[in-house]
Amino acid sequence: MVFIIGEIGTNHNGSIDIAKKIIDAAVNTGFDAVKFQKKSVEKIYTKEFLDSFLESPWGTTQREMRLHREFSENEFKQIDQHCKKHKIEWFFSSWDIDSQISMRKFKTKFNKVASAMLVHEKLLEIIAEEGKPTFISTGMSTMKEIEKAVKIFRKYKCPFELMHSTSSYPMKPEEANLKMIPMLKRKFQCNVGYSGHEVSASVISAAAVMLGATSIERHLTLDRTFYGYDQASSLEPEGMRRLVRDIRLLDVVMGDGKKKIWDSERPNMKKLRQIFS
Repeated sequence: MVFIIGEIGTNHNGSIDIAKKIIDAAVNTGFDAVKFQKKSVEKIYTKEFLDSFLESPWGTTQREMRLHREFSENEFKQIDQHCKKHKIEWFFSSWDIDSQISMRKFKTKFNKVASAMLVHEKLLEIIAEEGKPTFISTGMSTMKEIEKAVKIFRKYKCPFELMHSTSSYPMKPEEANLKMIPMLKRKFQCNVGYSGHEVSASVISAAAVMLGATSIERHLTLDRTFYGYDQASSLEPEGMRRLVRDIRLLDVVMGDGKKKIWDSERPNMKKLRQIFS
């Protein structure tokens, strides 16, 4: 069965209440897990960048916007409790080593490498040494960069799943390049999922499943008009429902590839072939 992940990221805009409502929507529509992001804002961005102008609901600098949208340890504790209460897995992608280490206390089942972090080899080693099943997104990456990441995870004998992705928000359909899914599977002899940033609810994601994707990750929101660059490529609750419905239907209709005569066919076979008897 395809593993369906809802990427909440920072679409909560710093509100624990919004985060919980998105989790609830994911639970109610049948997602298997939700995912967040963790960053040490003051460490991973330069002072010049953080001081630069950006008008947002929380101020006029990059710093004010980015700090407001980061959850504290206490807020992640609330996320942990809420997900346990509603029996849904949650995990995160860290953008720096300090964040990865600080989040270990939550003992999540999975790890995630964001496409932006695929080339951060020291971070990959910190993640791989934990030995948790890890989803590795491959957007804006070369094959050589993917090979290096795979080598690190195999060095630590850490189970992983690559995720084909295109890092544009929203992604144009012609940039999906879904034939990469079977290609990555053949080249690296591993499971391959799909992390999508398209506007459509399920067409491209369903096609990814038909090409062999073993996991699907999509960004989630309550309202696409909320502030944030991920919102436009995120699914609202109705889109979440359609995505899960269509993927679960594909789990059934793809079958096992073995030709058979169904019991429902036998009356028709008897009636329509009697002319030849």
